Amino acid sequence: MKFTQIEITQSDLNFEREILIQPFGFRGGYLSELWQVIVGMRSGSGTSTIGLHTQSVLYCDADLFASQPEASSNAMMYLLTNQALQLAQEIPFETPINLLDDVFPELLKAGKTITGRPNLNHNFIYNSLVALDNAAWLLFAAENNLNDFEGMVQALDKNIFTDRQSKIGVMYQVPYGMKVEDIKKAVELGYFVIKIKLGQPGTEAEMLKKDQERLEEIHQAIRHLDPPESSGLGQIKYTLDANGRYRNKESILTLLDHCRKIGMWDQILVFEEPLAANDNLVVSDLGLTIAADESVQSEKEAIIRIQQGYGALVLKNIAKTLSETLKLARLAKAHQIPCICADLTVNPVLVNWNKNVAAHLPAFPGLGQMGLIETNGDMNYRNWERMKSYLPNPEASYNQVKGGVFELNQDFYQRSGGIFEPSAHYQAILKDF
Repeated sequence: MKFTQIEITQSDLNFEREILIQPFGFRGGYLSELWQVIVGMRSGSGTSTIGLHTQSVLYCDADLFASQPEASSNAMMYLLTNQALQLAQEIPFETPINLLDDVFPELLKAGKTITGRPNLNHNFIYNSLVALDNAAWLLFAAENNLNDFEGMVQALDKNIFTDRQSKIGVMYQVPYGMKVEDIKKAVELGYFVIKIKLGQPGTEAEMLKKDQERLEEIHQAIRHLDPPESSGLGQIKYTLDANGRYRNKESILTLLDHCRKIGMWDQILVFEEPLAANDNLVVSDLGLTIAADESVQSEKEAIIRIQQGYGALVLKNIAKTLSETLKLARLAKAHQIPCICADLTVNPVLVNWNKNVAAHLPAFPGLGQMGLIETNGDMNYRNWERMKSYLPNPEASYNQVKGGVFELNQDFYQRSGGIFEPSAHYQAILKDF
């Protein structure tokens, strides 16, 4: 299929600071706010689109985050997004993937200069590009008369995102400081996949001890609670996420032995990113599915992780761009590896971008016939309900979690979750778009 060549003739950006209810802890640090970046792009034909992204420097580069005041690291990423827009206006493109591939090398150089870090994590660059990438995808769709998510992505590859799930199980995220009573309430509300953040602050030994105690505390509190009948499961499922904090495989083995000891082992669905990104350890002998997340910055790293025995990939189109996610989804399908769609504590509009990807992936093993997604904005943003009102369709049934799942009806697939529909709130921020 021949695509229309697109030139970006005008762009703009702005951002909103959204405060969190309380500090949100993971990767050995804590967030207090998240910047929501709004990018506007107009093509030579006069078509204009708006893309969004949520900045998370702590996720992308924990060392950079720890070395700066929180607002300073956010400002660095915002400057990088502005640089990306300037570069994009100089590069005609046919597909968003072409644009991203052309922009990335120069943007990496700019990112190292802006942050002063020659070893800057590439995920910092990808996160800064999400809004631009989303706006480019919407421009690509408009210029080529593609009217929904399936048509948009399958115009580039007809062999990926071919599934249509009617339900997506929602991982309920448990950060370091969450009270056990609140976790119990979540299960009573119908959540049946509990995602526990590990890798607490401290030395390796201190971290291991804290994580063992945390897992035992949570499991003892909810082990006897039944999941809803609608889940089709006989017991609560856990996903564990260490965000690459462990440095020693022996520590991981000790942690997993503790899971067996407390009776939790059989309920663990997947363990995300237990070891540091630069480790070269084989994990196929750990006895459960290990998923790669932060350590996968491109197809190159994904292949290495697969060779090391990682049995699942965490897709984050809302953190690393839809363009890169398509490449990883293609690789996962070729290797018959299941995928999870994890969150970045993104805004409601981006939740629906993430939901579109999760809806079109194969069902996740161990969950019956449903995909798997994480969304935790409702439990972290102070003004989540107000943010939901920015959706073009806030009352749609597929925007509500029911019994621990998103139920996806025909309306969801016809409207692609509303991602092609303008948000009056974000349009008002960029008045020319």
